[in-house]
Amino acid sequence: MANIANLLRLNVGFLLNLTVGDSRDFLFDIPRICLEPDLDLSDLVGGAHITRTAQGLLVQVRMQSTLLSECARCLSGFQQPLQVDFTELYAFSRDAMTDSGLLLPEDGHINLGPLVREYMLLDVPINPLCTPDCKGLCPICGENLNETLCNHPEEAIDPRLAVLKSLLDQE
Repeated sequence: MANIANLLRLNVGFLLNLTVGDSRDFLFDIPRICLEPDLDLSDLVGGAHITRTAQGLLVQVRMQSTLLSECARCLSGFQQPLQVDFTELYAFSRDAMTDSGLLLPEDGHINLGPLVREYMLLDVPINPLCTPDCKGLCPICGENLNETLCNHPEEAIDPRLAVLKSLLDQE
């Protein structure tokens, strides 16, 4: 995996000498990256649009990537697409800081890695599915129903629950 310190760290010091309203674009096309400590992404593409304001540097980021994930139904591995679109302000002084608490470092380098990591993690679904119509696993033998059909005999119904079964059959 590539080192994040080099790939998502931007030298924005030159923007400090520009006039309010000036901006620059930074584009990213990273095949693989590990956002420490636990997020391994593939095909991270997108960009950051950074604008000089009176209060600081306004950073607008739009990126997409994929994450190796496991389907919640069939337990198969698949590439989960992720997409983030966020705006943050790196303030020049503590007085201008927003709730995110981002302060522009004195060396003029900002590291987008922690922000991208947090926003990507927020985009990961709680129950990821390989496809919306995933059939899951067979409850009897555990086979992946997307790949094979199971022909198990119908289980005998407890006579005490037969009345409930008849209600399901009526619908």
